[in-house]
Amino acid sequence: MSVAALPLPESRPVLRERGQREVFCGLTGIVWLHRKIQDAFFLVVGSRTCAHLLQSAAGVMVFAEPRFATAIIEERDLAGLADANEELDKVVNRLLLRRPEIRQLFLVGSCPSEVIKIDLKRAAERMNAIHAPRVRVLNYSGSGIETTFTQGEDACLAALVPEMPADDAEQLLIVGALPDVVEDQFLRLFAELGIANVKVLPARRSTHLPGVGKGTRFLLAQPFLGDTGQALEGRGARHLPALFPFGAEGTTAWLEAAATAFGVDPMHFRSVVAPGRERAKRAIARQAEVLRGKSIFFMPDSQLEVPLARFLHDELGMELVEVGTPYLHKSHLAAELKALPADVQLSEGQDVDLQLDRVRAARPDLTVCGLGLANPLEQEGLATKWAIELVFTPVHGFDQAGDLAELFARPLVRRDRLVL
Repeated sequence: MSVAALPLPESRPVLRERGQREVFCGLTGIVWLHRKIQDAFFLVVGSRTCAHLLQSAAGVMVFAEPRFATAIIEERDLAGLADANEELDKVVNRLLLRRPEIRQLFLVGSCPSEVIKIDLKRAAERMNAIHAPRVRVLNYSGSGIETTFTQGEDACLAALVPEMPADDAEQLLIVGALPDVVEDQFLRLFAELGIANVKVLPARRSTHLPGVGKGTRFLLAQPFLGDTGQALEGRGARHLPALFPFGAEGTTAWLEAAATAFGVDPMHFRSVVAPGRERAKRAIARQAEVLRGKSIFFMPDSQLEVPLARFLHDELGMELVEVGTPYLHKSHLAAELKALPADVQLSEGQDVDLQLDRVRAARPDLTVCGLGLANPLEQEGLATKWAIELVFTPVHGFDQAGDLAELFARPLVRRDRLVL
């Protein structure tokens, strides 16, 4: 375990911690990705524990037939009594025979598959030679050995970037899995702004995978897409730095970054965004009555912590005790970090015991943390918010700003009612 201070460009100190962590693994991302990419299947190569995790996280009923599954590594595979690659080929062949609607298959690595060195990249190449072009087979790692749970989406989207066709036409690319209703709202706004060629990654169907090239400018919808952003830049695309679209101010700044890049008239921009911005402000104001002046502590979990902290401080008047995040991508978060108050404690990584000591010492009004920490803290009289709920719930954009604020207000309202 080591603790050190890292300087940011504006000389803001960052507490860097390496120790015991309490986070979900990257397999969790499959729960929202399989809903987003409607003709894809996610096959985890892992253990029964991996299967139970996915079924629990997704709340899958026994008679449902979702588009994900686990190819379970058995004792025979571990003992070398069976060829794991041959067994995997058999599973995939049965799967594709049973589910002919699948057009994209992701082989998802796990802790067990990586420990026994199953080469899923080579397996995907071998299967592509058999099943392409009807089915495209890709692979990525969802292992939780050195990652946090949102990095599963980052790994998945980064695996798609090499498959994107070359296209140097001028276009805007929205990067990050958003609920369909939120994605549609953004597409309508960009259309009203006059930005005609707008694509999304991931597309809802694998056959609609957008192109990429020197004319591509992209907005990140999620702050945890570091590898995907780097892969897109490697294909010639240009990142548009901006606040992330949380709350009225963040959404306005995010949209404005694209409007400026595509030469939208400032007066036209203001007229288009004004109705949504005002709706968001009114919705946020109702929750500000509960949250203003309350203190909040972010444990590192989802990588959404920095933009959410900015939103809560600037638009709801909350006091930030500490903002912890698993990884601090200073380039993608530059605007967010600049907007945070100068005296807030930032931390990167986790040593859970040390952070729990700081939570108990500060006794904030609200602690944002993972499921494994919430119940013990609640027992100690501290109100908590599950970090994973902020990923599963539609929270981006103007029309979700009030819902996002309410997610933080709800635990405090519940606590006050219980006290009464």
